[in-house]
Formats: sequence, structure tokens, C-alpha cells
Amino acid sequence: MRAIWKGAVSFGLVSIGVRLYSATEEKDIRFHQVHREDGGRIRYKRVCSVDGEEVSYDDIAKGYDLGGGEMVILTDEDFADLPLSTSRAIDVLEFVPADQVDPMLYNKAYYLEPEGTATKPYVLLRDALADSDRVAIVKVAIRQREQLATLRVRDNVLVLNTMLWPDEVRQASFGFLDDDIQVRPPELAMAASLIDSMAGEFAPDEYTDDYRAALQEVIDAKVEGREIVAPEEEEEAPAAAVDLMAALRASVERARVARGEAPGEAAGEDREPAEPTPITSAKSAKAAAPAAKKAAPARKTAPAKKAAAADQKKTTAKKAQPEKAQARKTAAKSADQKTGGTRQTGGTQKSGARKTTAKKTTDRKSA
Repeated sequence: MRAIWKGAVSFGLVSIGVRLYSATEEKDIRFHQVHREDGGRIRYKRVCSVDGEEVSYDDIAKGYDLGGGEMVILTDEDFADLPLSTSRAIDVLEFVPADQVDPMLYNKAYYLEPEGTATKPYVLLRDALADSDRVAIVKVAIRQREQLATLRVRDNVLVLNTMLWPDEVRQASFGFLDDDIQVRPPELAMAASLIDSMAGEFAPDEYTDDYRAALQEVIDAKVEGREIVAPEEEEEAPAAAVDLMAALRASVERARVARGEAPGEAAGEDREPAEPTPITSAKSAKAAAPAAKKAAPARKTAPAKKAAAADQKKTTAKKAQPEKAQARKTAAKSADQKTGGTRQTGGTQKSGARKTTAKKTTDRKSA
């Protein structure tokens, strides 16, 4: 890193020499304007709108537009007498609780490195600031502009955060703020449940700039002469009226499933399945459409198979009925024959026995 400013932190009667480094950098992919035909860079000339002549940097002054075509011209001498600190000092004004500084006021961050023999007072200020859980409110002049800033500790390094002045922050003035909008307690409870289901620890490394990565891929493909295959865009569901409670409930369940939890697990209670919202219904219908088309032939084939099986069962039943009837008749005849024979035989035996007994009785009487 290259130091962009050198100065000193004035801490009471203590002066700490420091170097200032930009703590952030933009990763946006930058382009030059070029001629489409031959790729030549487009150059801009500083041309006066009155006489059409090109103007050098030495002849350029600062002008303040009063409106109506009137302009006030300021020279370097006009700026020389302004009360801008040229001592390159970071003056500590006071120490305030960190949570009292609105993050909206923060502008740009810089690292402070101790210079020369200022390491010990630098570490002293750093440790005292960290133990107090406060930030230092300071004033500093950078690039010919006086700025309000804070000093705080990050990764054992003092960080200077330049701030916007209070009158540089716009007030939020919108019509809905005057409307009397009532939020029902169940809706508020469901919204709180959604926040709890999506709660986590902030890890900045988990987030990426997808657009910048895709743009870099396009550039790399151009350089290598590869074909660029654009991903298919998902068709958005049509806008529809949304039931707020149903949408919140569905969002809670989806967040729990994404975290690997069972529906209703986080709340410790069993919940009824969330009713689909118009948006989720549209997405479900869209996803089910291709599956329905593929499954259509299978549905037509299934009834045909069932009908064929039914006809086969009916035919088998018809063939089986005469066979069963014939079997029953045969069994009945066999039973009748067996029964009749037994009766006839039994009758004959009994008749023969009676005759024999009568003959014996006659012989005895004759004797």
C-alpha cells in the first residue's frame, strides 16, 4: 500500500506521527471509451464554450454558478485565506460511545500506521480506546477539505472513518409515514419468527459479486476466443395479490428447510402445512407443467392395462363357471350312487337275515 497522507494525531499533549492508507478499494471492472471500428481511445479536450479554444490547465479556474447564466470566478488567492488547517493534524475532540454514531454518517475508511518513534504512544492510544468501548471524534483536513471523522480500533490497527456532516444527510420524507397503517399482532409475531429462522452470524467472505464474476468470465472468453454461453433466465412468476400471513408462514418454513430443520422445529411446536401463496402456487404450477406432460402417456396406458386385466378376469371366470358346475354334478352323482348302493345292500342283508331266522324257528317248532 502507498501512503496518501502524513500527519499526526493530537491526543491531549501527546502527538502521534502517522501515515494514512486507504483501507478499501473498489473491485469494479472499468472500461475505456473506444472507437468501435478500430478500438482507438476516445480523448476529450478542454474547450471553452465561448470562444471554442482549447484551454490548458494553467488557465482553468473554479467557478460557482449563480443561476441565470451568472458565474462567480474564484482564484487560488481566494482559497488561500480560508480557515483550512494546514498542520496535517488529526485533532481529537472527544470520546463517545460507539453505538451513538449513526452508520449512515460513515464515508470512507483509512488505516493509520505509526511513523518513526511514535509506535509506543500509538499502541497506548489504541489499547485505551479499545478498553473504553468508545470512538474518538476528530477533525482532519484531507485534499483541501475539512472532514469530521472517527478513530476506532480494528484488527489492532487504528482506523480513521471520515464522516458526512449532518446537513449532508437527507431527511426521509415519504407520504406513507403519515398514513395510519395498523399491523396485527399475529403478523408481527410471524415476521419475528421469520427473522429468527433466518438469523445467523455475519461472514462477509460468504458473499460474492456474481455480476462482476460473470462479467470477468465474458472478458476472459473474449481474450481466449471461446464461445460465451449465457445462462438461461428464469421466468418470473406473474405479480399477484399476496396474503401477507400466508407469505410470511411460507417464508418461515422455507427458511427452516434451508437450514436443515423440520417444519415447526425451531419454534418447538407442530404447525399445519403453510397454505401456498399466489406466488408460490404460480411457481409450483410452472414447475409441475413439464412433469405433467411427460406423465400423460403413462396415465393413458394405465387404464388400458387395467381394462385388459379386467377382461381377462371376466373370461377366466366365464370358463371356470361351466367347469365348476360339471364338477358339482359329477360329485353329486357319485354321492347318490354310493348312498343308493349302501341302502340296497343293507336292505338285502337285512331281508336275508330275517328269512334265516324264520326258518330256524319253524324247524324248532316241528321238532
